[in-house]
Amino acid sequence: MPFPLYLLALAVFAMGTSEFMLAGLLPGLAADLGVPVGTAGGLTSAFAVGMAVGAPLMAGLVRGRPGRGSLLGFVLAFAAAHAVGAVTASFPVLLATRVAAAFAYAGFLAVALTTAAALVPADRKGRALAVLLSGTTVATVAGVPGGAVLGALFGWRAAFWAVALLCLPAAAGIAKGLAPHGGSADHPAAPALRAELAELRRPPLLRAMLLAALVNAATFGGFTFLAPVVTGPAGLGRLWVPVALVLFGAGSFAGVTVAGRLADRHPGRLLAVGGPLLLAGWPALALLAHAPAALLPLVFLLGALSFAVGGTLITRVLYEAAGAPTLAGACATAALNLGATAGPLLAAATLGTAAGGLGPFWASGLLVAATLPIAALRRRGEKN
Repeated sequence: MPFPLYLLALAVFAMGTSEFMLAGLLPGLAADLGVPVGTAGGLTSAFAVGMAVGAPLMAGLVRGRPGRGSLLGFVLAFAAAHAVGAVTASFPVLLATRVAAAFAYAGFLAVALTTAAALVPADRKGRALAVLLSGTTVATVAGVPGGAVLGALFGWRAAFWAVALLCLPAAAGIAKGLAPHGGSADHPAAPALRAELAELRRPPLLRAMLLAALVNAATFGGFTFLAPVVTGPAGLGRLWVPVALVLFGAGSFAGVTVAGRLADRHPGRLLAVGGPLLLAGWPALALLAHAPAALLPLVFLLGALSFAVGGTLITRVLYEAAGAPTLAGACATAALNLGATAGPLLAAATLGTAAGGLGPFWASGLLVAATLPIAALRRRGEKN
């Protein structure tokens, strides 16, 4: 894989760490700024909504501009938002910086996905995507626990400064290691905007985006409420929570790696095997959550399956959006973040039901089940 891909993955690692790290920082942050923990939790929702809304807006804003300049601008804006957030004593200002950071991350990821696809031959998009998304999976394994440790030792502001500093080597690498246009040397002219927008209305692309959003909603719905299950039904101590999170992150890294190997040449086989296993895995986790010996291996397995299936579907979005090269990354980013926004909300709604704390896992299973009729329509469309 081209070296610039790893520079992009480094930036995604820094940004992904920021996206997930607030879970371990909320109590100290809320106490420092004088707001309830529930209010502070709105920072997470604001970031997710900013990502979903920001992807198409930012991609449209920088459309036709050099990819390197756009990527560099987004990374520096993301770092600046964290620097401001690290010094502010105002919750509304911090909330504004989270929205600004989300827009910068959304714009970066939208352009980076398109750039990653342009850096490799047309039949290796899946592998390029796997390298890029490995930044997110490494963030869940190393970045998020690291942010929690920094927060515990030096306060939540130290974690914000760390993210800002992580962006600087990524920015320097992008400035020096990426061609001005951000893609291959024979970078073609972008189609007219009207033609690209027409491509985005194609049913195969919309189905691929919906499938990716549903699987991602299942992933984040279950992952968000994993910690209370570890300390509740599983009966494990609080020190087991980071263990479970690391297991999920390690599984996600394995899943992205597998998707990178197979998503280009054998996507149907991967989805045919991984989809049913994922459908069975979330209910199995709900049924076996009381047994730690089963819970922990299942957490790793579901991390792997979620990101293998989800990564393959995002690759399909990029293939289906090939006729809209400047907006393809925005489609993939929007699908990812619509799922990341809706999944936890749907999962939270199950907490007051008879399923209790295990409701989010059942909700994740239902979200995966909702992909079945859409996938059937997709297969029928491919045969016609």
